[in-house]
Amino acid sequence: MTSAIEAIAAIIKNFTDEEPKFPLHVGEVMDLWTAFTAFKEAHTLYQVALNTTTDTDLKPVLEEALEGSFADTKKIEEFLIKEGVPLPLIYPNKPASEPSAVPEGVRLTDDEIANLISVKVAASVTFCAQAMSKTVRTDVGLLFFSIQVNLMKFAAPLKNLMKARGWLRVPPPYNPPGAPHPPN
Repeated sequence: MTSAIEAIAAIIKNFTDEEPKFPLHVGEVMDLWTAFTAFKEAHTLYQVALNTTTDTDLKPVLEEALEGSFADTKKIEEFLIKEGVPLPLIYPNKPASEPSAVPEGVRLTDDEIANLISVKVAASVTFCAQAMSKTVRTDVGLLFFSIQVNLMKFAAPLKNLMKARGWLRVPPPYNPPGAPHPPN
């Protein structure tokens, strides 16, 4: 049985070894294509949220999310183009608008915005880990790893803001039958 440190060292060695350039396999292409599409959809969410919120603490978080997502998406786009993979159809960017111009029945609350983004980021972190674990090519694995790190760097401040504002959704505690009850 290898130790955790040996396992991490083996993973790092795998990502740093020079390798011949194999063609992308169908799983790598699908994961890159899916990530590109999902991140482009996230741009729409961030732009709609920026057009909706008036919260002075949430707005910079959304701007950072959009900027980071643009950068990560650009990396994937350039990689796909370099590998000769056709890009999926995408939606155009949303124009800026005034939050007060958004009708009440359409406007998202700041709580809804934060939770939608939090779920999108959590799903993206998980997706990147899954995609990275399936790669054969080191460059594809490193691409997903770098995106995952960027997402995790963004997630921590978002979570702190959500805690501070009472927006964080926390499931109820679970106490299985027969287990000692925790002290109050």
